[in-house]
Amino acid sequence: MIFRRNASALRAWGYIMRPESEAELAALIRQAERPLSITGGATRHQPGEGQGLRLDMTGLQGVTLFEPAALTLVVRAGTSLASVEKMLADEGQMLGFEPACHPGSTIGGVFATNSSGPRRIQLGAARDALLGVRFVDGNGEIISNGGRVMKNVTGYDLVKLMAGSRGRLGALTELSLRTAPVPPASCTLTLPALDAIGAIAALTTALGSPLDVSGAGWLPGAGALLRIEGLSGSVQTRAAELTRLLSGFGEVHVLDSDPWQQLRNGPQNGEGDLWRIVCRPSEAPALLAALPAPEMMDWGGGLILLRLPAGELPELPKFWGHARRVSGAAPAVLPAPDPVTARLEAGLRQRFDPRGIFAGAE
Repeated sequence: MIFRRNASALRAWGYIMRPESEAELAALIRQAERPLSITGGATRHQPGEGQGLRLDMTGLQGVTLFEPAALTLVVRAGTSLASVEKMLADEGQMLGFEPACHPGSTIGGVFATNSSGPRRIQLGAARDALLGVRFVDGNGEIISNGGRVMKNVTGYDLVKLMAGSRGRLGALTELSLRTAPVPPASCTLTLPALDAIGAIAALTTALGSPLDVSGAGWLPGAGALLRIEGLSGSVQTRAAELTRLLSGFGEVHVLDSDPWQQLRNGPQNGEGDLWRIVCRPSEAPALLAALPAPEMMDWGGGLILLRLPAGELPELPKFWGHARRVSGAAPAVLPAPDPVTARLEAGLRQRFDPRGIFAGAE
């Protein structure tokens, strides 16, 4: 039995359940007797996730509040990311944390995975834009925390806790978030001669300056990449000053094309397993020296993406951070969580999902 008999009124098709209201979702979770995999567009699954019965969240769609003047948006979790970004663009606004956007992505999946792109170094991660959440926990209870201003009234900062929880603590149903205005002008500088290791010093120099850099990454063939945004006159002045500052690292060019979409969405399909390494930029040179050439770097060297042969584990020096296999057959995280962190995570799972109903993430 997947559900008890009194769940027969729930909408289900095969092994995919698609609730169309928060109340229906709560009832479905209460009646579940096997693990569920909370899924929106299924664009952000990592190895080992999505193994339970599919709980399709795309029936919970729509914007419930949008106040452009207040830079505030309240939206249901199953709403497509593309439609949210289009609506914001029509008002000259954007999601400041610049999440990866793949066909079918949902806004709930963005926050469930804390998806954050190049502009994170300036405006923060997805969790920093989140003001409030509504979700259904493993007992089928509807929980609301936060709102249109940041606050915590439950003993848990559930707004921050749910961002990046990957569907293991509850099914997000509605999100309140802060938007950002689209900058009127933008300029990308490149130092094409720099390899990945050589780019770290240039990127950190730029980020340590008062020039308000909004992107600092590296791509093969393009070299070190730096973005400056704002009012047109300010962008021109800061770009000239940044060019002067970086002249000791090599020749600096203004890039005509836009590399930030590629950095935002990450590498596309390729052979082997894709690994995502998060570290301190100061540790990146030692890591890069021990690894194959990366496919890209972001966050001034704090994010490294590279491929290894299928099933192979990287040989990493000791560093602050973690490495995670994000494509391939089997999950892997290095180093393993320390006992204190593991105990805290187990306690949270027991508090919000005592039956172990949630099998994985969007």
